[in-house]
Amino acid sequence: MTTTTDLVSYEDALASYDPVMGLEVHVELGTKTKMFCGCSTALGADPNTQTCPVCLGLPGALPVVNATGVESAIKIGLALNCEIAEWCRFARKNYFYPDMPKNFQTSQYDEPIAFDGYLDVQLEDGEVFRVEIERAHMEEDTGKSTHVGGATGRIHGASHSLLDYNRAGIPLIEIVTKPIVGAGERAPEVAKAYVRELRELIRALGVSEARMEMGQMRCDVNLSLMPKGADTFGTRSETKNVNSLRSVERAARFEIQRHAAVLSSGGTIVQETRHFHEDTGSTTSGRVKEEAEDYRYFPEPDLVPVAPAREWVEELRAGLPELPLVRRNRLREEWGISATDMQAILNAGALDLIVATIDAGADAASARKWWMGELARSANESGKALDELAITPAQVARVTELVAKGDLNDKLARQVIEGVLAGEGTPDEVVEKRGLKVVSDEGALTAAVDEAIAGNPAVADKIRGGKVAAAGALVGAVMKATRGQADAARVKELILQKLGVEG
Repeated sequence: MTTTTDLVSYEDALASYDPVMGLEVHVELGTKTKMFCGCSTALGADPNTQTCPVCLGLPGALPVVNATGVESAIKIGLALNCEIAEWCRFARKNYFYPDMPKNFQTSQYDEPIAFDGYLDVQLEDGEVFRVEIERAHMEEDTGKSTHVGGATGRIHGASHSLLDYNRAGIPLIEIVTKPIVGAGERAPEVAKAYVRELRELIRALGVSEARMEMGQMRCDVNLSLMPKGADTFGTRSETKNVNSLRSVERAARFEIQRHAAVLSSGGTIVQETRHFHEDTGSTTSGRVKEEAEDYRYFPEPDLVPVAPAREWVEELRAGLPELPLVRRNRLREEWGISATDMQAILNAGALDLIVATIDAGADAASARKWWMGELARSANESGKALDELAITPAQVARVTELVAKGDLNDKLARQVIEGVLAGEGTPDEVVEKRGLKVVSDEGALTAAVDEAIAGNPAVADKIRGGKVAAAGALVGAVMKATRGQADAARVKELILQKLGVEG
């Protein structure tokens, strides 16, 4: 059960204070082996089966740097417009936690591999906000603690803890922003947009899947408040390991309200780490936050410095993919859609699916229509993400092709998609099994039209009298008779021809 905290309203907090944020994002790299040893990083292994003397910190074990980890760090730094160090080295960050088997973390301190960069992020109304990057440095992950016997899953109240060191030593890149000022009331939105943009960038580089729900990417939200007109930062809090975009925004917003309540009542902010609670959207105190000197950093004696050749760095720069913001703006222009429409596509997680559907042969408008319409509805109803649905972009493209050829109308296409999602086969197999093809035989359509006219003489007379809109009733009758498998436009043409009326 989480505790409640006195808050002031968000509007009142922003009326008196300016928020200052610092975001620290840890990205777990998708390397096959750990950062300093050859142990596998594959998920799902039995506890403590992917360890060795190096990642367990046993006496005499010597680490070796993972070259792919260094390459990934350089790619990230370049994509973040950072300077890449000509010479840098690792350091030991000394602290004791049970999930750190070495009693120190191999990291980088005052000599990061990448520094002084920026990332432009787009807010929901299209405004672009520049977030400056202090550094991106290499380090290793910790193991995993499981606290047993308590009600909260945390160490307090637990009867014992279990430790799994399979994750200890997995390569991490920590990306640290410079203080983010000037965002004002949009600070929580900027935090969310930054982490989202960073996630898309990491995925575009192919260095990590960056799945926050799996811990592959997590954010520490540092926040302080300055009284309006002041130029000195306040004392900060650090909300640790926030693991969703929505939670990043909620954590920043809550801390703004909490800090303002404490300061407005004459209290003092404690520099500490805090835990975010998904159920309430609140944070609670963790521990007093250490300063850098408390970690007693010193250069790692067992690892040589990293000095990436300039030629290598430039080769990596030349090989960078199109970055997400540039790509989105290009696609938005190509597709002729608004910033709001593109934001809706991003929020739905549909962008890559739409692009893949277009690559498979669909036109852009049709690809957007099906993913953002029928398929988004199915995803919402099933509680799944769009990319978890049992249909591929190529199959959606085939449905759009069948519609374009006139073999399906929209109603039948929805039934085909329903069948594919239900596991009934490919679009063509569903069409065949369910008998869903559009009735295109003129003889069959003419017979159905004649029957509809004969069965609705009053409507037919209205049409003959010039009320062309009344043809909708006869079209409906034909569609019902053909189980929705007629071409509605062709049916209307036949009706008007039969009744001698200009369309």
